[in-house]
Formats: sequence, structure tokens, C-alpha cells
Amino acid sequence: MATKSIPTLHYLDIGRMGRGEVVRLFMRDAEIKFNDIRHPYDATWPATSERLKQEGITRTGKVPALLINGIVINQHIAILRYLARDIGRYEGETNHEKFQLDAVSDVYNDWRTQWVASLKGVTDEYRNKFVPQYYNVIAEYYSANNGPYLLGDRISYADFAVYQSIDNDERIGTLPSKLPEVVQKFREAFEARPNIAAYIEENRPEKA
Repeated sequence: MATKSIPTLHYLDIGRMGRGEVVRLFMRDAEIKFNDIRHPYDATWPATSERLKQEGITRTGKVPALLINGIVINQHIAILRYLARDIGRYEGETNHEKFQLDAVSDVYNDWRTQWVASLKGVTDEYRNKFVPQYYNVIAEYYSANNGPYLLGDRISYADFAVYQSIDNDERIGTLPSKLPEVVQKFREAFEARPNIAAYIEENRPEKA
């Protein structure tokens, strides 16, 4: 791996929710040691956000932000792509595989926009129409390479984003009672990965 020093991740202190958790999952699976700075998401956050902007840690005032190899990287999907390329794993090998990762990442980003809006109040439109459609589209992509991961038997950075959507929908009570079979198989395979299984166990509510 090209990394010369331990990366530092800045994100909000909101447990397993949100974009920063996607990066954490990736680095835990890849066995990348990192400093994990979690900023309180309360009345102090606007001032903290402004301070991070002044320090050059984020241009937008939003996180996650990853300090790595002497540079700062923002935007969680871009962070995943950077890490995948840096360590030479978790990325597509062919142009078509890279397209699939890009496409699913875009579908995930569309989901995330709607999910964030739902934190203010889940609508019937989101729960009963948008969410089922989202997982049906994801299922079509995951069916293409015979799973359990998007690229078949090779995990990729996009899988971490898709898993986070499943987990976070479950946390706000909007996950369908039955996922498409290929999506369920993906979830089971992902959660069975040794480093991921250990991370989930460490972060169960009773151990928080």
C-alpha cells in the first residue's frame, strides 16, 4: 500500500449512520489503520464545521474528510475510489466492471438523497415506492455477475455503499420485510466477512 502515515478520518459522532460509516467499513475490511475523529453533531457542529473549513479539512463544511498521504479527500464515494486505487484492490479490472461500480454508486447516491430527506419524516412515497424500486434496481445489477458481490466473487468499493443503504434503511424502519434474494445473499456474505463481522460485534448497542 502506498500510504506512508496513518490516515485520519473526520466524521460526525452519529454511530453507524451516514456517509462516514461507509469509509470506516471499507478501511476495517481492508485492514487500514486510521485515526477516527468523531465530531459531536449538536449545537457545536456549525462552529466546528466552520473551523474545519478554515483548517482546509473540508471545502464545503461537510464531512467525511480523510487526511491521507499529505492530502485531504472529501466526498465519501471519491474517498472509497481513492483508497481502492491506492491499495490496488476493491476496484473493477475492466472498463465494463468500472462502469458497473460507477453506475451502482450513482444509484446509491440517489437513494441517499431520499434517505436523508426521510430523516425529517418518512413518507409513504419513500417507504412503499422509492425503497422497493431501489432494491429491485440493485438486484438487477447484482444478478448480472452471479454474486454474492456486485462483481461476482470479488468485493468492490460499491458494495460498501450498498450495504450501508441496507443497514441504514433498517435503522429507520424502512427496509422492506423481504429483500430481493440476490440482495439478501449479498448482505449475508458481506456481514460474514471476518473484519466486518468483528466490527458489527464491537458496535452492537449493548457494547456502545
